[in-house]
Amino acid sequence: MNIIVCVKQVPDPEAPPASFKIDSTTNKVAPQTNIPPVISPFDEQAVEAALRIKDAKGGKVTIISLGANLLRDVVKKPLSMGADELVLLEDPAFVDGDSWSTAYALAIAIKKIGQFDLIFCGRQAADWDSGQVGSCIAEILGLPQITVAKKVEVVDNKVKVEKVTADGYEVIEATMPALITVSNELGAARYATIKGIMAAKRKELIIWKPADIGADTAKIGVAGRRTKMHKLFQPVREGKCEIVTGENEEDAAANLAKKLMEVKLL
Repeated sequence: MNIIVCVKQVPDPEAPPASFKIDSTTNKVAPQTNIPPVISPFDEQAVEAALRIKDAKGGKVTIISLGANLLRDVVKKPLSMGADELVLLEDPAFVDGDSWSTAYALAIAIKKIGQFDLIFCGRQAADWDSGQVGSCIAEILGLPQITVAKKVEVVDNKVKVEKVTADGYEVIEATMPALITVSNELGAARYATIKGIMAAKRKELIIWKPADIGADTAKIGVAGRRTKMHKLFQPVREGKCEIVTGENEEDAAANLAKKLMEVKLL
């Protein structure tokens, strides 16, 4: 089995909202030195899905990440978990793209890698939450895709997926090669081991520029965007507290019920 997993370095989504600042003139999140970058959690679960198949069937897991000035300790985490190879699409030309231009660059890099049976992506990135890159890659490469997977197995040369639905899940099979987006219902990703961390430090990375993958520079990064950001802002959240009283507990409860009916919560 040859498996490719697309991962993204993002600001830690567990950081408090007050840590993030918006630059309204550029419609961008201002760089914050106090928020450490991490691998997007959904992408970690995509790595876990790939490693479970590797554990069961053997094979090779290749990680691809895209950006500029990627922190090696962050993007090497999948290697320390058990992945075999890390390819970085690292160049300023790749950054500030939208879902389509990012997917185009990743798809062209996957074509360069060549042989693969499965591609895994997180169901969405933890920064923008658009959930489109995986589907765009599948469209560009002409692959069958199954989204929001909670369990992935390879059975009789087909991929069998339990796909999350609003009221449970459904089981879908597809021929390979195929692309799967993985959801948090898969379960927690495995921890990196000390042995894995030491092995990851010694592994040589593959770094590709746009020319290395034969990418059309008009289709990557900012130049390749098909969407335009009109406004980016932090919502203002306001609340107020009203104490409902009464002559005794029963009276207070009745007054509370009346108040809840007034605001149509009962």
